[in-house]
Amino acid sequence: MTDGHAPGAPGGPGNAHRALRDLVTAATVRIHRAGAGYALDEPGTFLGSGYFVAPEWVLTCAHVARSGEGGEVTVVYETGPGRGTSAVAGDVATTLPPHVEGVVRGSWPAPDLALVRLRESVDHDCAYVTERPVAYYEEAKVLYSGWSVVGGELRRVNGTCTVQGTLGGWSEGEQIRLGGDVLPPGVSGGPVVDPVRGEVVGVLKSQADRGLGGTCTGVEQLRSLPVPTGEVRGEDADLYQAVFRAHDRYHRDRQRHPDYDGNTWADVQGQLGARPGRAFSPFERTRLLGRLADLPPPASTGELFGILESLLGSHAAIPHPAPRAWRDGLGALYESSRQDGALELVIDYVVRVMTAERPFVDADTKSAERALWRWAWRAAESLGVRYRRQLAQRKVESLRPLLNRAEYQAEAQRARALAHGAEGAPRPYALLELEQLGWERDRYDWRVSVGRPDGEVVRLGEDKRIPLAELTGSLAAPLAEAFRQCDQPWRPAVLQVALPHQLLGLDVDAWRFAPDAPPLGAHRPVVVRCADREQLPDEGDFIDRQLPADEEQHEREARWRWIHAYGGKAEVLDCEDGLRVSVPSTESLRGLPHTTVPVLCRYGDHRFEDDPVALLRIVHGGYGVALWRRRPRQPDAVCGEFHRRVGDTIAEAGSAERLPEVVHALRVGLRAGLRETNWADGIALFYDDPSLHLPGTGDLLEAP
Repeated sequence: MTDGHAPGAPGGPGNAHRALRDLVTAATVRIHRAGAGYALDEPGTFLGSGYFVAPEWVLTCAHVARSGEGGEVTVVYETGPGRGTSAVAGDVATTLPPHVEGVVRGSWPAPDLALVRLRESVDHDCAYVTERPVAYYEEAKVLYSGWSVVGGELRRVNGTCTVQGTLGGWSEGEQIRLGGDVLPPGVSGGPVVDPVRGEVVGVLKSQADRGLGGTCTGVEQLRSLPVPTGEVRGEDADLYQAVFRAHDRYHRDRQRHPDYDGNTWADVQGQLGARPGRAFSPFERTRLLGRLADLPPPASTGELFGILESLLGSHAAIPHPAPRAWRDGLGALYESSRQDGALELVIDYVVRVMTAERPFVDADTKSAERALWRWAWRAAESLGVRYRRQLAQRKVESLRPLLNRAEYQAEAQRARALAHGAEGAPRPYALLELEQLGWERDRYDWRVSVGRPDGEVVRLGEDKRIPLAELTGSLAAPLAEAFRQCDQPWRPAVLQVALPHQLLGLDVDAWRFAPDAPPLGAHRPVVVRCADREQLPDEGDFIDRQLPADEEQHEREARWRWIHAYGGKAEVLDCEDGLRVSVPSTESLRGLPHTTVPVLCRYGDHRFEDDPVALLRIVHGGYGVALWRRRPRQPDAVCGEFHRRVGDTIAEAGSAERLPEVVHALRVGLRAGLRETNWADGIALFYDDPSLHLPGTGDLLEAP
């Protein structure tokens, strides 16, 4: 599976090859019928194999995925050595070819590929998929992995095959013929790996009718997935781009994760001696692909063609299927680069990528462009003064329109935020106040009120000493009345939940008032407020230095006004490159810009300070808006997707006034099973308007 550009480790299977097998095994899954329940170890529910190509995405054969019923399957995977297996439901998102009539069960015409998307977010390992233009180059050995029924039991199977040639042409889904080993039933859908470069190049398709071997499909066939016909407003509009941008970001984030002590794919590729495109190391390649994945994709395949032809000449061979993503273009350069010009060619490509037309611009585009410029400049240090001078001139010429575009986007965002603020008249809201009894920690007093647009707060009901397990039953009727008084047609009112600082993490949005009812947060916007600011612990406990009450109130009001007029910017406080860190001191938080919206990624990880202390510092820092997620994570979980998505969400909301509705929409999406919202599982919004005094804490009158 190699053309000789990357010499492998000598001496046969060594430590690097064993490590490669471990990585392949960790990413390989087995596919079962939907609803298999406790019969996951029973061969009768087993359909075939597959492997994770990106977070929440499994690549397998169409004939495997479509052997289930209704486009639903169960994916069984291992979360790590010794951790046992886990199962998660998945849906067949697409197949190639997409529509097939009269197919015999268990068969599918070439290329016979399917992408399965998990219904929930789980932590798992992903394979590294090649970005090279075609999987087959010459006779070579490849590794394979999968599952099969051996002796009546489901067992892992791996082995080695040799490339014998091809079957069919590119227009009919070219397949690679394999020989040299028996491919047992069940391994269809499993990964095929180039052991020299240490990357997945194909999917096992079929076994030979007689003798050894069978066929596999190159992963490049996924480029033939349908292209969106309408306007592309975001990454999720194009399935191919969504999967492989997530793939490249995952491997970038995994490589730089400081709390991960296992081998990464780049580690093993480095041990194998791979040199991608003769231009840089696997580590550099992983970082570059991650940066390219932070950019919006090409506006079209024609746009990408134009860039490649400008670099390679009009007679350069364009592979089939045509490249579609920035990573595909980079892989195409590998086949045309000269030894003395490989790095220069890649840098020239990156510069053209940064100045290409965009189908859309998101909150991270500007920073991604700047990061790529920094990469290009550092990479050019070895290419001489003349080339660097040319690069600097191109940067000046190219950056001007980028800045103009970024400034335009910022102005447009501010205009939308101000317009929204002008239109947004005060609306009624429901208010739930909970107080934990100091002498009975498992019991609560509650009050339900309605906040009217004129500022008056009307009490509807209250009760005392209610156990936590009985709260929903006690609150059902008064909250229903509050909602009836506040809701507008097609626009449910916000529920503000005022909690003491120790309870700010309470998952009120997950409450259900009937067994078949949706979670409260999927029914309406739910935000939390701090009910005991005046009684927060003093500097002798957790806070380094308190401000006088009037100064703290002034700081709160100033921050609140700013992010509602101009929008906010996410600042993850407790996680750096996937490693849990302590939340900065309150004094440090006060020094952050007024655009800052604090975000907690590792809420629930008690290896450092308690979560209430982290939230307490945010409250004391003068912040009225913050986000966190309550979903427990493994210490080494990759969280780059959460960081990116929460940053996009806050930036795209414009005025912070929209955040309650935005978070509500995410919870509705989670309830509906929309995969693009999985990153927001367990999200909580702190939204504490300093102008809305809680009853008894301000000078507002309270109705009897």
